[in-house]
Amino acid sequence: MLVWLLRRLLWALPTIWGVLTLVFVLVRVVPGDPIEAMLGERALPADRARLAHALGLDQPLWVQYLRFFGEVMTGRWGVSVQDGRPVLAHLAERLPATLELAAASLALALCIATPLALLAARRRGRAADTLASALSLVGVSIPNFWLGPMLMLVFALWLGWLPVSGRESPSSIVLPALTLGTALAAGLMRMMRASLLEAAAHECMRTARAFGANERELWLRHIARLAAPPVITVFGLQMGALLGGAVITEVVFDWPGVGELFVHALAARDFPLVQGCMLVIAGGYVLANLAADLLAQLADPRQRGRHG
Repeated sequence: MLVWLLRRLLWALPTIWGVLTLVFVLVRVVPGDPIEAMLGERALPADRARLAHALGLDQPLWVQYLRFFGEVMTGRWGVSVQDGRPVLAHLAERLPATLELAAASLALALCIATPLALLAARRRGRAADTLASALSLVGVSIPNFWLGPMLMLVFALWLGWLPVSGRESPSSIVLPALTLGTALAAGLMRMMRASLLEAAAHECMRTARAFGANERELWLRHIARLAAPPVITVFGLQMGALLGGAVITEVVFDWPGVGELFVHALAARDFPLVQGCMLVIAGGYVLANLAADLLAQLADPRQRGRHG
C-alpha cells in the first residue's frame, strides 16, 4: 500500500505542474487589461508603465512564468491588485465557506442517494426502481443556475422560510446545499444502483443465498461493501468537481466562498487573485481524487492484498 501511495503521489506531481501551467496561460488569454482595470482608461502612460513594472507584466512571458512558478512553490502567491492584500489572506477568508458548502452538499447527496439506490437495486424492474431512476434523471437534467433561483423564489420569497442569500445565519446554507446536493445525489444514485446490482450478481452472493443467508443482512453488509470501491471513486470525482461547480451557486446565493471571489477577481482582471482561486480549485480536485483512490483501495480487500 505504501508503494502504491508513493507512486500515486509521484503521478500527481506532473498533474500539478500541468495545472499551474494551464492556470498561467488561461489567466493571460482572458480579454482585458488589468492595468486599465486598476487605473482607468485615462491613466497617464507613465503611471501605466510604473504599475506594469511593479506587477511584472512588462517582462517576457517566460520570465513571468518562472516568477509565477517560483512564487507558488515557495508559498508567495502575490498580492491582490485591487487592495494590495496577500492572495493567501483572501483565500484563507473564503475557503472555510466553500468547504462548509461542499460538506453540506455532499452529506445531503449521500443521504438522498444511498436509500434510493438501495431501494432501486432491491426492487429492480419494479415501480420503486422506475420512480428512483426517473428522479435521478430529473436531478441530472436540471442545471444549478435554474434550480437555485427557483428554490430562492419558492422558499425565500414566497414562503419566507429561509434567507435569500448570504451567510449570516445557519439556515443560509440550506438553499445552496440543496442546489448542489440534488444534482450530486442524482448522479451518485445512478452509480450506486449499477454498482449494487453488479455486486448482487456476484457468484459469492449467489453462494451465500444458497446457504440461506438473510437477504436484508446480505444487502446491507456484504453487497454494499463489495459495491463500495467504484462508488468511492465516483464520490471523489464529484467532491473535486464540487469546488469548481460551486462557482455558479455561490454567485447566485451571494455565498462568500472561493467561487464568488474568483468571479469578482476575474471581472476586475486581478491576475494574482484569479490564479490563486484557480489553484485552490484545481488543487482540491487533485487531492480529492487522490483521497478517493486511497479509500477505494482500503475498502476493497482484493486491492489491499494486491498492493499490501
